[in-house]
Amino acid sequence: MGSTQNGQANGSAATRAVALVGPAGTGKTSLAEALLFASGAINRQGSVEQGNTVGDASPEARSRGGSTEINLTHFNYMGDRFALIDVPGGAGFAADGLAALQSADMALVVIDPAPERAGLAEPMLRQLDELGVPHAIFVNKIEHARAGAIRELIGELQPMSREPLALRQIPIRAKDGQGGDSVTGYVDLALERAYRYRPGRESERVEIPGELLEREKEERTHLLETLADFDDQLLEALLMDEQPDQSLVMADLAADTQENKVVPVVLGSALSDGGVHRLLKLLRHEAPAPGAAAERIGLTQGGALHVFKIANGGAMGRLALGRVLGDGLTEGDELVLGDGAERTGSVFFVQGDKTAKQRAAQAGDIVAVAKVDGARAGMVLGRKGAALAVGGVVAYPARNAALAINTRDRKDDVKLSTALHRLCEEDPALEWEQDDASHETILRGINEEHLAVVLGRLQRRYGVAVDTRPPRIAYRESIRKGASVRGRHKKQSGGHGQYGDCVIEVRPLPRGEGFRFEDKITGGVIPKQYIPAVEAGVKEAMARGPLGFAVVDVAVTLIDGSFHSVDSSELAFKIAGRMAMGDALAQGAPYLLEPVAKVTVDTPGGTGSKAGSVLSARRGQILGLSPHPDWARWERVEALLPESGIHGLDAELRSLSQGLASFVAAFDHLAELGGKHADDVIKARAAEPH
Repeated sequence: MGSTQNGQANGSAATRAVALVGPAGTGKTSLAEALLFASGAINRQGSVEQGNTVGDASPEARSRGGSTEINLTHFNYMGDRFALIDVPGGAGFAADGLAALQSADMALVVIDPAPERAGLAEPMLRQLDELGVPHAIFVNKIEHARAGAIRELIGELQPMSREPLALRQIPIRAKDGQGGDSVTGYVDLALERAYRYRPGRESERVEIPGELLEREKEERTHLLETLADFDDQLLEALLMDEQPDQSLVMADLAADTQENKVVPVVLGSALSDGGVHRLLKLLRHEAPAPGAAAERIGLTQGGALHVFKIANGGAMGRLALGRVLGDGLTEGDELVLGDGAERTGSVFFVQGDKTAKQRAAQAGDIVAVAKVDGARAGMVLGRKGAALAVGGVVAYPARNAALAINTRDRKDDVKLSTALHRLCEEDPALEWEQDDASHETILRGINEEHLAVVLGRLQRRYGVAVDTRPPRIAYRESIRKGASVRGRHKKQSGGHGQYGDCVIEVRPLPRGEGFRFEDKITGGVIPKQYIPAVEAGVKEAMARGPLGFAVVDVAVTLIDGSFHSVDSSELAFKIAGRMAMGDALAQGAPYLLEPVAKVTVDTPGGTGSKAGSVLSARRGQILGLSPHPDWARWERVEALLPESGIHGLDAELRSLSQGLASFVAAFDHLAELGGKHADDVIKARAAEPH
């Protein structure tokens, strides 16, 4: 992050945090830009296409034309302070905002007006319901809405929301001079006023068009009936066929939105500034104060910093990004961290990729704090005397994409581990591990797009270029029949020689039994001190069996042998055990085993059978197709799928479901693999260096 001199203006009320969420491509970053411009925080509205917005300033976001991480901005409007959290909509990047979403006062779900794309908003609407975050819907790109689209859109959206939708506006359409028509303004159902859009300025009040009077009356009645479900006074007015007082309607809208009883729906266009000022007024009057968010994350008394992201690099070094809740925060304040405490370093406000140092932050502010080195995303760091309950744990999506990576220059190996640690610290949806069995460095993420961006960041920020390939599948092998084999290692080369001699019986075990070793030596034919060496040699031979893979589910019994009083040693008996086991496995009719995962796919209704076909084509065994247990109009497919079929599955499932399907996979069992598939695996293994 760079620095800027533009700090946040002083205000008396606590800052309210608003998260912009929704599907990719609906214009969240453009809406953030429009809000900043309309409020006067910036003097020129940039565009995503031109790459000059305050948000999406990273090279990865610029090159993709879409967000790859959360964008933080702030502005003042009519004396009230707001912080914006622009959350990426892409499936691979939305997890970056999950922790931040927990401490937002309100979320704006940004969607486009096409009813056939309404389902794209369902996962976020469900998540907001589960978190209990009050939210509204902003229908962006309203100028592209066809006639009748908004009514259809509400009909599609309502079954996806636990709370009733409260349509606040209906569009005004006018001929466009080319034989068609377009949306040129809206009727505000609460205020009973009509407005015409004026690009770059507040909308102009006009008369309600005569052709909309009947619809305005119908939709307003529906809005009032929705509010009356929560207000007996309003209900009584409606039953008496009286016009309710305007102040009562507006008060109910504010209270019901803040208490997450209704979901307002408003219309507009971020690019042409249509409806943006009306949206600012909605936020000003209806966004809750920070107290509810503080309670949601577990703060019941005092002050705390809810850390939702770590940012490494840049001129400021390591920064903890978070929200100040309860009391304010100043440089040098002590924050409780586990059994100890850390003093905060400098406090910065964030505007896109710029930072501005501040002496203090007030309640509700979103800030970047230096020198809180022990902080991690999701932590709530209380100040002295704060009372913290156990808050909700962030549930990140399944990490269904994995790559084996290795540096192109071996001199970068140390840099790689340091860089991966920092990248995973910044992005909790990312994981890496060193696989002891395959000796591979494995990088795991949400999907292939997520990993591609991470690898670009790895090279750009840390100068580490890597080659990638799919991780090795953990194939195993076992035997069908038993064998009794002698292993004798004898070597004489002057002085002490080497002598080890053992006889073992090897037999297969039922699947999943692992490995057993039994000592049945009698009469001291092998001294006790050499028996562990025989077992060690047996295990060495099992690390790579006749087919080239680790051996499982066998029992070994040591039944006989001999020794030399001078030449025998632990090494000699270890070699003898390895020789005996190698011969026994070769005689035991070895066969290949492949790991099989239990896969659960959640997908929109009507696409479950297609998802099943995708799994079947990858040699999956379908266990069932049923309605989703929690989401109406969704389906769940369960299957057993060879792990070799998981690579690339996420992209294929999303391609048949408008990007909505997701899955989780967990190892279930090892299954025999035969025929051409086994031949190909064994051939590929033989070609690898030992």
